[in-house]
Amino acid sequence: ELLEMVSKGGGEKAILRHTQRNKKLFVRERLKLLLDDESFLELSPLAGLDMPYGDVPAAGCLTGIGKICGIWCMVVALDATVKGGTVYPIGVKKQLRAQEIAMQNRLATVYLIDSGGAFLPLQSEVFPDKSHGGRVFYNQAIMSAMRIPQLAVVCGSCVAGGAYTPTMSEETSIVDKIGTLFLAGPPLVKAATGEHVSAEDLGGAKLHSEVSGCCDHFASSEKEAYEYIRNVISTLNYDPLPEKAMEYESPLYSPDELLGLAPQDYSCSLPVKLILSRLMDGSRFQEFKANYGTTLVTGFGHVEGHLVGVVANNGELSHDASLKGSHFVQLCSQRSIPIVFFQNTAPHTAVPTSISQAHSNQLKAQASMMAAVACAAVPKITIVIGGCYGSESYAMCSRSFSPNFLFLWPNARVGLVDPRHFSTVPQAGDNDCTGDESELKHLTEKLEEESSAFYSSARLWDDGIVLPQDTRKV
Repeated sequence: ELLEMVSKGGGEKAILRHTQRNKKLFVRERLKLLLDDESFLELSPLAGLDMPYGDVPAAGCLTGIGKICGIWCMVVALDATVKGGTVYPIGVKKQLRAQEIAMQNRLATVYLIDSGGAFLPLQSEVFPDKSHGGRVFYNQAIMSAMRIPQLAVVCGSCVAGGAYTPTMSEETSIVDKIGTLFLAGPPLVKAATGEHVSAEDLGGAKLHSEVSGCCDHFASSEKEAYEYIRNVISTLNYDPLPEKAMEYESPLYSPDELLGLAPQDYSCSLPVKLILSRLMDGSRFQEFKANYGTTLVTGFGHVEGHLVGVVANNGELSHDASLKGSHFVQLCSQRSIPIVFFQNTAPHTAVPTSISQAHSNQLKAQASMMAAVACAAVPKITIVIGGCYGSESYAMCSRSFSPNFLFLWPNARVGLVDPRHFSTVPQAGDNDCTGDESELKHLTEKLEEESSAFYSSARLWDDGIVLPQDTRKV
């Protein structure tokens, strides 16, 4: 339901204005003209979900990975139905994450620009810092130095700082009558100089393709603009390693059954192997150290023909489990095998007054596993299938340990602690604890709200929520 709502962009009024008055295509129609097929992995579609700055989700930016002329590409498409494509802080964050993925995976990148520029009332959250809007252009320069192709289509307004995205791209197409490119539009020219000038004369397609040279391809229609970009990509001489047409077996057990296996809380005693048997090719799994540190399951298997190492929680990350995890992660790194982490970590119980030797050893072993995970020079993908709690989540490659991708199941919980694990405030003599209990209740409710998968995804702490049965495909 949430994905359906987000796919409608800025709502009916904005879509009518965009498509009928301005004669522009909807952002997902643009993707259909650009991509080879519909196998497009949209990233973090729910970003901005509960921070609308008005009446619609605020990201106003669609990012994802798909194939163009057989080449895997990152696409960053601004959606002008959402507040005119205005760039909000969450939209900047989404674009930066897309560029990070493109750099890690050497993906040719296409920018579809239709935006009114930065949202000025939030300039302190959009402009000045190193993780704000200017970083987009810095990344473009770095990507060019890495010889990662970048192309742009100006298919609407392209104003202010946003004007550097197409001018820093290798080749740019601009659409006649609807594409405009300038630092300041006609209203600001009027305010500054008193001169009346049309958007077309100031920064239209003819000006930039015939006079300024800012754009390389004049397109009479949007369809023609995307044909230009497809033609450019076909001549990039940018052909990553060809993919082998791999044959693979489906799991013996249906992935659809994952809907009934998704753990609802950390205390669930469900063996994680029931989940793995519905994710691995042929349900085959070569377990590593099967009888040692059994609260962590490690081993090798294939997902759609690709060999991966698996690190999956099966209870508390104990001393033995952590040592096993360290050993296995180092093996994968040594053998250049990608690692998939399945997180369902348990929150810590209250630390005893006198920390036992066993507890100290557990901390040291977990620290060892954190170091192994951080230093493993292989692709890492994390799926949060249940709880993502506290320091155990670091050892299991949570967001702060920079996995290449991190996805959540809808039932996932992300937090320092699980509020359901709290006990009531103990009575202390004759003191009145009513206030303490009230504060605890308020804190519990706050933590409950902030640990939901949707709260996480709205803030781009992950790369999106996926349905359990789609995990293999994603």
